[in-house]
Amino acid sequence: MASQGDLTLQRLWYEGRSRWLLIVLFPLSLLFRLVAAVRRIGYRSGILQVRHVSRPLIVVGNITVGGTGKTPFVMWLTQFLQAQGRRVGVVLRGYGGDSAHWPRDVHAETPTSEVGDEAVLHALRTGAIVVAGPDRVAAAARAIELGAEIVVCDDGLQHYRLGRDAEIAVADAQRGFGNQLLLPAGPLREPVSRLRSVDLLVKTLRSASPSQPLVVGLAEIVAQAHVGDAIGLATRRTRSLESFRGTRVHAIAGIGNPQAFFTSLRDAGLDIIEHPHPDHVALKREDIVFDDVAPVVMTEKDAVKCRTWADERHWAVRLETVVSPEDSARVSRLIETVMRSHAGTR
Repeated sequence: MASQGDLTLQRLWYEGRSRWLLIVLFPLSLLFRLVAAVRRIGYRSGILQVRHVSRPLIVVGNITVGGTGKTPFVMWLTQFLQAQGRRVGVVLRGYGGDSAHWPRDVHAETPTSEVGDEAVLHALRTGAIVVAGPDRVAAAARAIELGAEIVVCDDGLQHYRLGRDAEIAVADAQRGFGNQLLLPAGPLREPVSRLRSVDLLVKTLRSASPSQPLVVGLAEIVAQAHVGDAIGLATRRTRSLESFRGTRVHAIAGIGNPQAFFTSLRDAGLDIIEHPHPDHVALKREDIVFDDVAPVVMTEKDAVKCRTWADERHWAVRLETVVSPEDSARVSRLIETVMRSHAGTR
């Protein structure tokens, strides 16, 4: 289950609860803000070295801690690039992996314990060249060595050592930026003002309802997220979510914002028993096997860690990202600008 400490911080950041804790953590946030600013200045001034790779590179990240829909958008972007005939490399840290060597080539069957859940999910969903490693420069170079014509970095906005041709920031329309304080008093890795320097802001929505701009005066596109069909982990059979109506269902979510997944399931008409877990949790058999015969649904990110223990009760719910033709055209124009700019520097 999600830790009490994690729940307390989430409530402080997004609901304004436990305000006494804010007094304790605020001085640490000021220190975090100072360190982040000095580090960024160091790279911008040339005191710290930025390393560029030999192919165009787009960084997709966020300024908050988890739960923005960033990885689903990266998968959409990867498939969008592939549809244009480009060979895409996806690089990421490999959070939660304990590989003996980095960077690491990732395939659909690579153990998540070695490279992390998101890396395996990318390989499984997109079939792209996927390389994981804490050193994103080395990972990007490896992806290019394997044939990548363009590289997309999942969660590298603050990895300033990695030179980039464009930056895309992703933010959740519902949660926004919480109390707008930096860690640990708030959910921010960098101030909201950082978004004014990115090339594109993506606002993720889980409903069709219109929402207010996240940052006044800053252009943004919308990525509509919705749950799709369920895929049997053991059977590989496809089943619609509607077919689960009328019976209680266990729902597992070890992601940055588990409630977003649970809300989506309820909106689809499911009667669920919630089992929230921290992001990137190393799930065990006892976390997914219950003393009943009720179906068990989970996010795809969790499912890649559970394939060994799954039986006919276990289902992975696909999360689909939809971007309008108008916003897709904006992404396409950014890609073309990146390709031309990179070609001009060679």
